Amino acid sequence: MQNFNLFKLIHPEKRAHPAYICSKIHNTMSEEKSLNFLEEIIENDIAAGTHGGRVHTRFPPEPNGYLHIGHATSICLNFGLAKKYNGKCNLRFDDTNPTTEETEYVESIKNDIRWLGFEWDNELYASDYFDKLYDFAVALIQKGLAYVDDSTAEEIAATKGSTIAPGSNSPYRSRSIEENLLLFEEMRNGKYKDGEKTLRAKIDMAHPNLLLRDPLMYRIKHEHHHRTGGKWCIYPMYDFAHGQSDSIEEITHSICTLEFIHHRPLYNWFIEQLGIFPSRQYEFARRNMTYTVMSKRKLLQLVNENHVSGWDDPRMPTVSGMRRRGYPAEAIRNFCDTIGIAKRENIVDVGLLEFCVREHLNKTTNRVMAVLDPVKLVITNYPEGQTELFDAENNPEDPNGGTRPIPFSRELWIEREDFLEEAPKKFFRLAPGNTVRLKSAYIVNCTGCIKDESGKITEVHATYLPESKSGNDTSGLTVKGTIHWVSIAHAATAEVRLYDRLFRVEDPSNEDGDFKEYINPDSKQILSSVFIEPELAKATPGSRVQFMRKGYFCVDTDSTSNKLVFNRTVTLKDAWAKEQRRG
Repeated sequence: MQNFNLFKLIHPEKRAHPAYICSKIHNTMSEEKSLNFLEEIIENDIAAGTHGGRVHTRFPPEPNGYLHIGHATSICLNFGLAKKYNGKCNLRFDDTNPTTEETEYVESIKNDIRWLGFEWDNELYASDYFDKLYDFAVALIQKGLAYVDDSTAEEIAATKGSTIAPGSNSPYRSRSIEENLLLFEEMRNGKYKDGEKTLRAKIDMAHPNLLLRDPLMYRIKHEHHHRTGGKWCIYPMYDFAHGQSDSIEEITHSICTLEFIHHRPLYNWFIEQLGIFPSRQYEFARRNMTYTVMSKRKLLQLVNENHVSGWDDPRMPTVSGMRRRGYPAEAIRNFCDTIGIAKRENIVDVGLLEFCVREHLNKTTNRVMAVLDPVKLVITNYPEGQTELFDAENNPEDPNGGTRPIPFSRELWIEREDFLEEAPKKFFRLAPGNTVRLKSAYIVNCTGCIKDESGKITEVHATYLPESKSGNDTSGLTVKGTIHWVSIAHAATAEVRLYDRLFRVEDPSNEDGDFKEYINPDSKQILSSVFIEPELAKATPGSRVQFMRKGYFCVDTDSTSNKLVFNRTVTLKDAWAKEQRRG
């Protein structure tokens, strides 16, 4: 695990632009890596023999949605620390709210973690501990540290006070231990309706930390649970279940995001009052990312209101969406490693994630030819009916990448943008009189074009130089332009989906009005008739390639034996940033 934080290189009041970060990456990676603050804590604990010098972390998602890039950071951190220090990492589902949790989400989370390259030591659920947590609650009641409250949610909120004013005690706070034990048992047995009673910890209604002003421990929910069914109708609150679950599992380092820092005193209070294993919580700053939203609630809105096709829509910041789009797991891990961890929140430019994806794909994907906006090129002096096979290099970055055969014929598809009837001086592609090389084939000279009645160009004409064959060129000519092509007689067809950023503003959650008003209307474009090399017809879902001069693409799961669908993963360069500067 690389232990550096590129954000230390940047003025603390500025958000890191990927162009700046990327210029630092290779230099920084070659330097000696310093420990981050969590690694310092762990190494000090190991040196002191705390918990016997062992390290045991956990990743505790709530199964109420799909994992996103923020969760990926936490996954890489928790599993990475366990691996580095020869420890263990549990996967524990925080399934204490039956209203929003589903088995579908459990399975998707497990699939995502494995895809990212990690395996947990123990698969556990907070619901495994419902009996134990109930016993813990009874123990606190018996110690006079918890009571049953009949107040409504609104009444409880009204007595909380504020940061400058103390709260007021509930009229039910003075109930006897015996009465509280009876009422809590009746709550468990289903005697009361939802919201009719709660169990609260008895701490201090004047405490400066509002979270310690008699927090809720249990609420009533007559709902089916995805694992326990109808056994329970009372469910522990997060703050009660979290620390005790950590303690039961003897977690040594419970790592949370920064919003839980104010929960830590309550986490410690419960453990201390119960006298159980002293797990400890540590916080790091989560990373928000530009041009997206990370709130599960907002992501669910996008799904339910059909702004996207589902949780795995390639525009979503979910792990499943990024996987479907073609992001490699290695690139996501490298991104998480590159941004590092810190004690203050930052917003990370999505361009850095895209940079990490490009870096990986550049080294690992084959270069292939696909024509997205076709126009016919006729090589008028090439023999009709003749076909040649050219060997094309698969990946110039991989010396063992090999070659593949590409058929060449008289009629080819080329990109419409590669021909201009009236071209500017520095246009080095096809125009009347211009000479270019057809990638891996011959040099051709453009002689003109044919148009239809509307003036649209339907054919481009050229002649070829037989002695200019790629790899055996004896023509002596040097050309400045090279374009890709696909033989019309041999081409396969595919649908291509061009994905871009889902939102047109950097921080849609921070804008006025509904965040959905800022959805980018051009975030998905579909090209229904794209021509590809015949070899590509064998591609299977998940396969990644570089379409020469166009970007990196991945075969989508919507593909069938009769129809290939490609998703654009990323462009070859940061086209978005260029477009914004131009605008």
